[in-house]
Amino acid sequence: MNVLQLLTGGDAVSRCVATLLLLMSIGSWVAIVRKSWMLRSGTRDVLRSIAAFWQSVSIDEAQQKLQAFDRAVLILPAVDALRTVASAFNAPPPATDTLRVNAAIGSQGDRAAQLTRALRDALHGVLRRLHSGQILLATVGATAPFVGLLGTVWGIYRALAGIAHEGSLTIDKVAGPVGEALIMTAAGLAVAIPAVLAYNVLGRVIGRIEAELEGFAHDLLAQFAPPVPAAPSGPADARPMPV
Repeated sequence: MNVLQLLTGGDAVSRCVATLLLLMSIGSWVAIVRKSWMLRSGTRDVLRSIAAFWQSVSIDEAQQKLQAFDRAVLILPAVDALRTVASAFNAPPPATDTLRVNAAIGSQGDRAAQLTRALRDALHGVLRRLHSGQILLATVGATAPFVGLLGTVWGIYRALAGIAHEGSLTIDKVAGPVGEALIMTAAGLAVAIPAVLAYNVLGRVIGRIEAELEGFAHDLLAQFAPPVPAAPSGPADARPMPV
């Protein structure tokens, strides 16, 4: 009994269960293919991009190098955030104090505070892309067997109800309907197993990439906005950032 026969030969409950399993399978495989393509190089591109950045002499040169290494655009958001903050602090001061007073709240902090905020926002954006689809895979892997079991229980109930209605019990009348009902359990497992495997494998890759990204963000903050001891005179953020 194939999916088409389940959709056309069963009752409303059987068709709903089969359709739900089909949609769950399609959704999980779309997520698996999309995330596998995004993470096709694993942590290799991330490590190469980080190495290329630290070997550059300026942020502009690093951005140009990362265009070739960072194919999944995992490191570039942090570098763009760093360049934005560096450009803001290297720009000439406003002509009047009114512009400084009317500046946005986010632009009134020192270099460390602004860079921390910018790197955090960039990192969160990348992590949202990395984790997108993981909830779907976890949900499919956890619920698909139970959805298939529901279809099995309902199919067995229909088979027993048909036997009771006819009033006779033979092996051919039992084996066919029960065998068709058990296909639902197999279908649920067939949907759940790839989702669980992909969730675990992709989760490990995402965990390694997340650790590298967090370490890179901490290194950027320590390199370009180190804690400066209080001085009796002179601004604390006078040192220009290489752009």
